[in-house]
Amino acid sequence: MSLKKQDDMDHNAWLKGQDLTAIETVFLTTLIWLDKRLRIVDYLELLETMYYRANLQMPKSHTEQYDLDNKFWYWYPLYSLGSLSIIAYLLAAVSGAMLGFYYAPSTAGAVAQGDPTAAYDSMVMIMKDVQFGFMLRSIHRWAAQFMVAAVFLHMLRVYFTGAYKEPREVNWILGVVLIALTLLFGFSGYVLPWKQLSFWAAQIGVELALATPLVGEWAAQLLFGGFTLGQATLVRMYILHVFVLPFVVTALIAIHVGIVWVQGIAEPH
Repeated sequence: MSLKKQDDMDHNAWLKGQDLTAIETVFLTTLIWLDKRLRIVDYLELLETMYYRANLQMPKSHTEQYDLDNKFWYWYPLYSLGSLSIIAYLLAAVSGAMLGFYYAPSTAGAVAQGDPTAAYDSMVMIMKDVQFGFMLRSIHRWAAQFMVAAVFLHMLRVYFTGAYKEPREVNWILGVVLIALTLLFGFSGYVLPWKQLSFWAAQIGVELALATPLVGEWAAQLLFGGFTLGQATLVRMYILHVFVLPFVVTALIAIHVGIVWVQGIAEPH
């Protein structure tokens, strides 16, 4: 085995020997500098190899089979529902983060007797006293509702156009998980104002959890902090809505979109 250094190329001399424009020189100099430290070229070649191997396993689309130049299906309105749901998710995330500066996850008050709680009072304060607060909460609420509708329609489009079939089964299952998490997102957000409707919606949630075979009591304890509603319930919904679901859903959306990027847009079967 030889201990002689293999990569002894003089990159600076090689650059001087090339007839390059200023932009090309800057780009190559930067790339060489990064590659010496981070092995950029090796990882790019690895990603390129993985990409082409994955694509070689994909069946040809209709436009590829019949050599159609215009991929007209891409422009059909229902094919943009996935993108629209992501845009709605980003809007809800940004507006929700801003609302978090003013919201108080406290059940102080007796909502069961019709008295306003601290959480509800903070929502009223946001809408009445905070600059553009009413608009901010409306954007958050409408973006969330639009996202739920877009995700449902997106799933229906995928089902009725057969886009869930081989080789896209994994992404279909991922989509089913995402729609379940979207509903959980909506439910946890609906509970946060802790008004009458929120309180009884949470009570229905507890009853549903308790009705689950085998793990019912455990699920009620985990999600609602017990079998009766209180501060523990609101704090759990708040943590779920603000700290847990955003990270999980964002990661799954990134994987979902990454698989679509590798496999390409599915055409109707």
